[in-house]
Amino acid sequence: MRATFTNYKNVVDTIYPDLPFGIAQHGKAFRNEISPRDFIFRSREFSQMEIEYFIDPENWEAEFDKIMGECHDFLENKMGLKPENVHELDVPAEDRAHYSKRTIDIEFDYPIGREELMGIAYRTDFDLGNIQRESGKNMEYIVKGSDKRFVPHVIEPSIGVERLVMAILCTAYREDEINGDKRVVLALPEDLAPYRFCVSPLLKNKPELVGKAREVYATLRAKYSNVTWDDSGNIGKRYRKQDEIGTPKCVVIDFDTLEDGTVTVRDRDTTEQVRVKIEEL
Repeated sequence: MRATFTNYKNVVDTIYPDLPFGIAQHGKAFRNEISPRDFIFRSREFSQMEIEYFIDPENWEAEFDKIMGECHDFLENKMGLKPENVHELDVPAEDRAHYSKRTIDIEFDYPIGREELMGIAYRTDFDLGNIQRESGKNMEYIVKGSDKRFVPHVIEPSIGVERLVMAILCTAYREDEINGDKRVVLALPEDLAPYRFCVSPLLKNKPELVGKAREVYATLRAKYSNVTWDDSGNIGKRYRKQDEIGTPKCVVIDFDTLEDGTVTVRDRDTTEQVRVKIEEL
């Protein structure tokens, strides 16, 4: 029995959270795959993340719809997947797991075609009910301030980590042309980018520029830990390097900075450059 279900009793007895609440886990999953193929899509071992949401069975449909909406928000607004590439498949009863009363598979349009990315299953009280019957432990939840008690039902969103990473990379990667030069861009959402800012002095052999750039770098790094420094090559090559690894903004300290306290901020996706005061970064 999975740890999330056996830990349910511990969580209720120690924290006594209001319903609905969830217990999450992340780990390795294994499949009896006879013929592994299609890269990460038919493998014997993979990483999986899932949450068991414990709910009042009277409200299961509303809770299911709410979680579906939150999954779409996570995939499309947090992970950056394009909504037109994300699809729902309402799994028919004959194809659902025996414990599921409703299952929605969320599929994604990968380069090899449409494949399952994650699933949301309404498991009813199958898990806690079995534990209660087999162990004799009382798995009922008592609603605070009332005599209402019941064995909670469970809604389970489950997602393959490798499939999610692949969907993000397929969405973020693109090639375009800037002033006749081919450019590779990894347009990751800000929260997923390895670096949020790259700070550079326009010229690395000018101590006054390097010193000011180090000040700006320290200021940004104190607020956003994922800030990088680059003073190698010319500024155009630096921009291309940061585009390839997905850095959203490049901050360049030049001679105007020493005069008026502004820096050049260059946007990864549009390549647009604006002047911004250092204190407004």
